[in-house]
Amino acid sequence: MRFGLGIDTGGTYTDSVILDMDSGMTVCRSKALTTRDDLSKGINESVSGLDRSMLKKVVLVSLSSTLATNSVVEGKGCRVGLLTIGTGYDPAAAPEFYAEIGGKFDLSGNEVEELDEEGAKAALESMKGKVDAVAVAGYLSVRNPGHENAVRRLAHDILGVPAVCGHDLSSQLGFSQRTATAVMNARLIQVIADLIRSVKDSMKALGVDAPLMIVKGDGSVMGETSAAERPVETVLSGPASSLVGAMALTGLKDAMVVDMGGTTTDIGVIRGGFPRIEQEGALIGGYRTRVRAADISTYGIGGDSRIVVNGKETSVTPVRVIPICIAAAKWPHIKEKLETLKDVTDDRAAEAFDIRDVCQDTEFFVPAKPLSDEDLSECDRDLLKAITEGPLTLNEAGKLIGVPPHAFSASKMESLGLVTRIGVTPTDILHAEGTYTEYDTGASRIAVGYLARKTGMSFDGFIADTKAMIVRRIAYCIMEDIMRERLGRDELDEVHKTMISELLSTDRGCYTLSMKLDMPIIGIGGPVRAWLPAVADMLGTRLVLPEDSEMGNAIGAVTGSVSETVTVTVRAKQDDRSRDPECIVFTKGGKREFPDSESALEYAEKEAKDAAETMAREAGAGDTVIECKVEEVSSDTMGDGIRSFREARVTATATGKPDILSERLS
Repeated sequence: MRFGLGIDTGGTYTDSVILDMDSGMTVCRSKALTTRDDLSKGINESVSGLDRSMLKKVVLVSLSSTLATNSVVEGKGCRVGLLTIGTGYDPAAAPEFYAEIGGKFDLSGNEVEELDEEGAKAALESMKGKVDAVAVAGYLSVRNPGHENAVRRLAHDILGVPAVCGHDLSSQLGFSQRTATAVMNARLIQVIADLIRSVKDSMKALGVDAPLMIVKGDGSVMGETSAAERPVETVLSGPASSLVGAMALTGLKDAMVVDMGGTTTDIGVIRGGFPRIEQEGALIGGYRTRVRAADISTYGIGGDSRIVVNGKETSVTPVRVIPICIAAAKWPHIKEKLETLKDVTDDRAAEAFDIRDVCQDTEFFVPAKPLSDEDLSECDRDLLKAITEGPLTLNEAGKLIGVPPHAFSASKMESLGLVTRIGVTPTDILHAEGTYTEYDTGASRIAVGYLARKTGMSFDGFIADTKAMIVRRIAYCIMEDIMRERLGRDELDEVHKTMISELLSTDRGCYTLSMKLDMPIIGIGGPVRAWLPAVADMLGTRLVLPEDSEMGNAIGAVTGSVSETVTVTVRAKQDDRSRDPECIVFTKGGKREFPDSESALEYAEKEAKDAAETMAREAGAGDTVIECKVEEVSSDTMGDGIRSFREARVTATATGKPDILSERLS
């Protein structure tokens, strides 16, 4: 028997599971709150909850983490110096230092401008002691990486810090996207290195002696060495793990996967046993990159989403709060304070146009992190001091400090990560209904009852209406994802959004619209059993809820395969318009010329396969299977209707289980 340890750090919880790698059965599992300030704390607490005797038998550890994604979105990481060669770059990815130097290649990989080595040396000298990593991006470097490689060597010699080249991360054209990817990768090097070190220290302390794999954004895994070199590829690893876990738990190869957590709902598609991939490269923190990742849509609806009643209007917002039931279990005085609202009927009109500014009597605030140099008003600073003694409502804090509750910039402090709100959530709706009773049901019933009276509805009526609203919201997200893929758009226009809303509407007038989703839904995550049955009914499809669905991401982490893809480009020489032109093959090692397309394609296929296999083995694969695909472009160069070869993309993918498992799977 071989046992694997899978760990997933989600937005709310860190899950860990020990899996029997032979049978695929879960041996034991554990859950702990994710510690965003230091993920290793939550990881250590979660893994500590597993059977200690089983931990000593673990032969493989695999981790999917939110760290890379959060670091990019929040602009965290080490200090980066960016050098671009041959063209300027709008440094939207915000490197700390930026310099442009001379040097350029053309589309055929010919040098048309020499590298300005002196300029590169001067720029690097100016960065001494000011950067922790360097990103190097040359215009058309995928046609000839010579200049990038030369600058990387200079960076190592002068600065002695890690240096990242754009051509090492992508073989696709697109200077801006390649540069953004290189900057992000450089920024994440120390971040991921620290995470790997912390996880390994935790595993050692717990008696786990096994290699560590990290999940990539496309759902495959790679070893710690590869992750340290290409950390940007770990962005979006958590959502991708849910797709792999869904396949492992159900055996289905074609399905819609809905992963509902505390903070968000992630929606992805698997077809033919592979995740749907974002063909243009992942969109991360608003920047289009060349990172290969699963095409997953993330929506702000989860078990911990904030429910707001503004006047008589109920809304479910994307803001994550601590559910009343969980907070009351931790701070019993919250329930005591809510008791004062038991017989109160609140019939106030709408408090604000923006529901982020609504101040609810059922909501409390606790500190999330220490105050540093944020620009806050004096009363906001006083609020932060007051809530260190325990959760307070804004009314309570206002009376204590001597200001009206609306004087506080609560939503601003929330967005800065300084405070966390406690409030009514979908989890509280389930507790109030009695269908889920893990935490303080009484506190949830009081808070939900207060909101029901505020809307003028009965207790049961408010619960039914709020549940229906949440179900429609999830169903809308699923249909939006499907329609965006069908139309090939990042965003839907108002016509299509209205059409989806009409299809899901329960208000029947003089016509009825209906729909049917032509693939099953696999539910992953803790809340799915409560919400997805009604969603599947609404969409007329089958719902599959695996027994260990709430551990799907952790299971996906430890059941993933190593997979590396390499693309080699073949181009006909621009001045050769003949039937079988002379060709140039472009690889990461440079360019090479051939007398005809056949010999060029043969060489390109071998290079792509060899490079993919080498990368897969370096990433931790044992025995590999290699698949190769050739996409040719031809044109009528002679004007006689006969098409001639002009270009081809040769893509090789090497796939294999982590080396520790290769003997069992061979």
